[in-house]
Amino acid sequence: MGADFWTSDHPAVATYARHVNPAFVKLLGLFGYGRLFIRARDVWVWDHLGRQYLDFLAGFGSANVGHNHPRLIERLRSFLGEEALNLCHVGPSPHAAELAEALAKLAEPLTVCLFASSGGEAVEAGLKLARAATGRAGFLYCQGGFHGTNLGTLSVMGEERMRKPFEPLLPGCEPVPYGDLAVLKAYLGTHRFAAFLVEPIQCEAGVVMPPAGYLAEAQDLCRRAGTLLVLDEVQTGLGRTGTMFAYQPDGFVPDVLVLAKALSGSLAPISAALTRPEVHAKAYGATDRFDLHGSTFAGNALSCVTALETLHVLADEELVANSKVRGAELLARLRERLAGHPLVREVRGRGLLVGVELGPTEKGFLNRLSPALVEMVSKKAFGQWVALRLLERGVICQPASQLWNVLKLEPPLTAQSVHVAQMVEALGDVLDEYRGVTPVLRDVTERLVRQFVAGWRF
Repeated sequence: MGADFWTSDHPAVATYARHVNPAFVKLLGLFGYGRLFIRARDVWVWDHLGRQYLDFLAGFGSANVGHNHPRLIERLRSFLGEEALNLCHVGPSPHAAELAEALAKLAEPLTVCLFASSGGEAVEAGLKLARAATGRAGFLYCQGGFHGTNLGTLSVMGEERMRKPFEPLLPGCEPVPYGDLAVLKAYLGTHRFAAFLVEPIQCEAGVVMPPAGYLAEAQDLCRRAGTLLVLDEVQTGLGRTGTMFAYQPDGFVPDVLVLAKALSGSLAPISAALTRPEVHAKAYGATDRFDLHGSTFAGNALSCVTALETLHVLADEELVANSKVRGAELLARLRERLAGHPLVREVRGRGLLVGVELGPTEKGFLNRLSPALVEMVSKKAFGQWVALRLLERGVICQPASQLWNVLKLEPPLTAQSVHVAQMVEALGDVLDEYRGVTPVLRDVTERLVRQFVAGWRF
């Protein structure tokens, strides 16, 4: 992509386009979404022009304790002065041991921890564990599921657009409808599957909530079939949904719990797959199998210290409880402010993970004339357009990656009532400008024309 497609007043944008991701910069230039964000603190982000934004994205749920929490910064400064051995491969790491113990206390009886560096790696750790422990090869996953973009996790990816360029993938991976126990039971009855991989809330599919009792019953079905239930809490874990883990209100414990994102404090990459000792023993308990899972940076001291301090901050500042209270407030305020809006289909979620589904709720003229066009605009443009208009009002959020007409709201768990009010009013003000799809089409078209004339300015 050459400079004739976009222009920017900052050399970092051109450098990024040349050497990292040209298509991404091109996409940001279509509507004029592009900003160069350079600083962050708590719930706030600043761009290179000094403009301040309220962050309701939080690194897709990574910054649960807020950006650059002062306790994390101070702990890292202290750690770097200790001259600790960061990568320890010839003996036990005290930092990894301390973090694993802290996680075990939170997730009992899941008391054995496999460390990795990203959510996708930790999901694959869970899948490998299931194969080694059960002796089976197959995996069940849910339609609409999102578990990472590694080659292995793409095999259990619910979005065809992201999976198809890399096929053929792992054999024996079968999708089932999210929330459908009858279909799940039928597949499990074949006794072919090592694991059933599922999210407690399908975040990237549009903040899809499970039917009441679904996860607990799924765990019961898996136990009867000898299949491990691997619960992907990469985005929902560590307080996001108003409890430490999203599965806790349902009264069951998965066989494998996958954590990432927020565990990092948004500063040091780390993830973990937790399981019961007997499952781990079946997979890796023998001395000739102890090294069948791991990587150079898995459980490195720097990341473990950051994660442990993150857990302390979550507890000391009671951020899980704050997530529950602020989340209920966010849902209530949104439902009140957007009640009866002809382009708001539903507001749903739990804790500080909320989805606002956009699209026509009644048959207007354009909808009767061309329903396919209306649905296309709703799903492909409306959510991104609203996110852009919010950005221009000083609020950062994004649609769900697999359903662009659902705005996914997930601020740091440090958010307070004033921040909730600011988000709700900003979204309400944007949507007040649109009572039908026609004005959306008009404004999107006008913006595209202006961006074209401006050289697709970033």
